[in-house]
Amino acid sequence: MAQPHIVLEPVQLQDIPLFCTNLQESFNKAFHEEFGKSEENVISFTEIEESINADGAKTLHILHRGERIGGAVVRIDETTQHNTLDLFFIRPVEHGRGLGSAAWQALEARYPGTRVWSLVTPYFEKRNIHFYLNKCGFHIVEYYNERNPDPNGHSHKHPKPYSATEELDEMFRFEKIMP
Repeated sequence: MAQPHIVLEPVQLQDIPLFCTNLQESFNKAFHEEFGKSEENVISFTEIEESINADGAKTLHILHRGERIGGAVVRIDETTQHNTLDLFFIRPVEHGRGLGSAAWQALEARYPGTRVWSLVTPYFEKRNIHFYLNKCGFHIVEYYNERNPDPNGHSHKHPKPYSATEELDEMFRFEKIMP
């Protein structure tokens, strides 16, 4: 089967609200499959905007056949080339078609000077863990939990009914060292 053709396009200012909504839908689906429905979003507009506005951040639409099927926020450190995938999503209706893998390859191609990619994902995101380990070639390099907290403060609050103050502090940090 041929690799799907993916195009990465910078997100324009007027597109940020829809980008955020689509990202929330994608993140909510995974959480709801694991923990049940909730009226709250797993990730807030504020959290997304913090990633979008971080130093070195690049916010991109992922397009397939001219349609926006997902998006990514990456932070590029031009000095060290130790770059970070902060947010990445493929809309749930597009899952299972190889588009995520093709999108990741397009991101790698867009930033060929990258020496190391890193990311953090929640422990319960089995689909993400499979994707990053088995499809993209990342390795788990650290497990953040109560006894080993993330020094960058990544955590995910439980949406109600679980508890708006309780956090899921169990996260995996992944790295991919580029050839």
